[in-house]
Amino acid sequence: RDAALAIIREVGVETGGSNIQFAVHPKTGKMVVIEMNPRVSRSSALASKATGFPIAKFAAKLAVGYSLDEIENDITKETPASFEPTIDYCVVKVPRFTFEKFPEAQDILGIQMKSVGETMAIGGTFKEALQKGLRGLEIGHFGLDNKLNYQEIPDEKIKWRLEEPNASRIFYIKYALQKGWPLARIAAMTKIDIWFLAQIAQILDLETQLIETFKSKKTISDELLRKAKEYGYSDVQLAQIMETTELKVRALRKKKGIVATFKLVDTCAAEFEAFTPYFYSTYGIEDEAILQIQKTVERGTAKKKKIMVLGGGPNRIGQGIEFDYCCCHAAFAIKEMGYETIMVNSNPETVSTDYDISDRLYFEPLTFEDVMNIIDVEMPDGVIVQFGGQTPLNLAQRLSDAGVPIIGTSVRSIELAENREKFAKLISKLKLLQPANGSAVSAKEAVKVAAKIGYPVLARPSYVLGGRAMKIVYDEESLRRFIEEAKEVSAGKPILIDKFINDAIEVDVDAISDGQETFVAGIMEHIENAGIHSGDSACVLPPITLSEAVIEQIKDHTCRLARALRVIGLLNIQFAIRGRNVYILEVNPRASRTVPFVSKATGMPVAKIAAKIMIGKKLKDFDLSYERIEKLTHISVKESVLPFSKFSGVDIVLGPEMKSTGEVMGIGSSVGEAFAKSQASANQHLPIKGKVFLSVKDEDKREVVFIAKKLQDMKFELVSTRGTAKVLRAHGVHVQEVGRYDQGKGDMLNLMTLIKNNEIALIVNTPSGERSQSDMRAIRAEAILHNVPCITTIQGAREAVNGIEATLAKEFEVHSLQSLYKAGRDVPCAAS
Repeated sequence: RDAALAIIREVGVETGGSNIQFAVHPKTGKMVVIEMNPRVSRSSALASKATGFPIAKFAAKLAVGYSLDEIENDITKETPASFEPTIDYCVVKVPRFTFEKFPEAQDILGIQMKSVGETMAIGGTFKEALQKGLRGLEIGHFGLDNKLNYQEIPDEKIKWRLEEPNASRIFYIKYALQKGWPLARIAAMTKIDIWFLAQIAQILDLETQLIETFKSKKTISDELLRKAKEYGYSDVQLAQIMETTELKVRALRKKKGIVATFKLVDTCAAEFEAFTPYFYSTYGIEDEAILQIQKTVERGTAKKKKIMVLGGGPNRIGQGIEFDYCCCHAAFAIKEMGYETIMVNSNPETVSTDYDISDRLYFEPLTFEDVMNIIDVEMPDGVIVQFGGQTPLNLAQRLSDAGVPIIGTSVRSIELAENREKFAKLISKLKLLQPANGSAVSAKEAVKVAAKIGYPVLARPSYVLGGRAMKIVYDEESLRRFIEEAKEVSAGKPILIDKFINDAIEVDVDAISDGQETFVAGIMEHIENAGIHSGDSACVLPPITLSEAVIEQIKDHTCRLARALRVIGLLNIQFAIRGRNVYILEVNPRASRTVPFVSKATGMPVAKIAAKIMIGKKLKDFDLSYERIEKLTHISVKESVLPFSKFSGVDIVLGPEMKSTGEVMGIGSSVGEAFAKSQASANQHLPIKGKVFLSVKDEDKREVVFIAKKLQDMKFELVSTRGTAKVLRAHGVHVQEVGRYDQGKGDMLNLMTLIKNNEIALIVNTPSGERSQSDMRAIRAEAILHNVPCITTIQGAREAVNGIEATLAKEFEVHSLQSLYKAGRDVPCAAS
């Protein structure tokens, strides 16, 4: 603390937040400053959520002239901001990794950040908070439990998993302890402080005691059961130990009076009364949530009904901040309608976990047990599961079975959309088109289904988000290999197999329905063809190449599906357009990751309207019209932000499995301008001069001629590999032939050398098949290293050329969103 204040004063930070990182020698206590940032940092959000002290909010007030003693603490209403936060609980942050998305990348942690999100857990002790944090990660663990049988893991593997920092090291610490390795040996290997290792050992000691007690007595005493809950053990872990079900453990502990109690995050360790209801669960005596609810009733400030919104948990590839946007807008809508809002989430990076977004906030993992603990106290009149992505949807059926009132689209409709066989029957009944498909639970069945459909097929596990383990498969051998790889992800659920439609335009649709009427809020045309995950593909709103007839067909299909599924709230449909045929690829009766994009592009608060409809309003209560959207004169492009620079060795070629970690949006008067802005925002600045490398697969050679001619007209120099160069020269394009990294003899230029010398401004490389992908992998990796824009689809290349043309034609104009919406006759702003 003293060192931090001294550094801030010396650097000269007059006002605002600062972040300082220290390193302390574990034996001598010598302290070294690693870095100092005179700004708020990633950890500022975590610190704010952990303490209830809103760092960024106070920093903004300081910037406009307030002093710390003039700013009131929102939580206590008594203490000033100069009163430093004090806490009487323990907070554990656990990063969320997605190495499974990048199998070529090594699961090794170092100085380069590789996590894509994080969860935060609050508990009475470190042990409790740690176990809550691990189950909040949503990676198949329900605490510090075993995914593997420790007796079958070779000592050598445990040794290198302990010595090398990696995403699952904490579980290998447990395996080592189970094998009887002494703490000192583990500490020497991991360099983790022995205090933390001792805490993990105590969790394991209790687990051993629980197992032995149940083995000998076939029951566990009340005292031991309470101790297990105080140590953060989940009902799932206890059910495994007691050889029963989670529901039976829950019923048993409730019968014995062992229930979760909720405590306040109050910045002052209960020294002053807290006015902002922000809670965490523990196993104590007094329940401060119940006391707060009683106070609102006594004061007469309690509202008639309350609605609970389930958030999305930690950010990960496929489920990110887009769903937090939806949760926040749901909270705003619920408040506007005069209901109490209860928010449940465990992600410190979100706005939904700000204490002033909802009437009551519960910072808890999104598991059945933790959500039910809150429901026992709050008894909400409705629970919204549509806005948090796949996480709350996976809980929907169990919550419904437990008598929880799920509002909006019914659980039955959600299950119908997810169940491939039932959904295929519905599509046939509605006389709509769908690619030939089937499902299988074994390799033998899958091979049979694929043979009947015909290769290529798109294979994927069911009930996953972000295209997890999804792959385009071209033959039986590849299919068998895929099934083996996808075993862990599918977890006994069917593998879905669809006929892959080549050269189809993919379209994303977001719509709002009240069960009877449906309004199509946005039709987004993907720039890349079908086969690239919708989360990774760039898309345009409004659609630019679709005919009016196809657009009307899409609207008709959307309305018919919404009515058949009895959707109340949001609906997302993915279509594939080939010729005049409109195929339905997927229907999701929930918020999608494109909802914020549609809202910002059109000015319609889509999530807010959907939330109000779920509570009881009808579409006719809102002033929605297609005419207003059509009058908007701007074009919006959504582009993905990909993390390839963080994962060395990973190929950047896009496919059906999602890999992006975020997205940006470009707005312009033309597609080219909007696309160029989106590329600049995604740190893929399109060049306006220099050398462009072109190397495309045979199917793209006809189209690359037009792209090359345009680039030549704009005074770019072109270089290419032999096959593409031959085609370009035959069409009168001047191009210089180059060799790849292992070619380029004599006077021939070497592409790898050109990239290393920063002589290449843009790369267009569309690989065909696995051999071509591996041939050029080193080139694409080098491009990432030297920050050279690298485009791997011909459609992306076409739009990049349009973007360069727009950049050269005129300077970009800047307009506020509000001014753009005026073209649609004052469409209500998405922020309103």
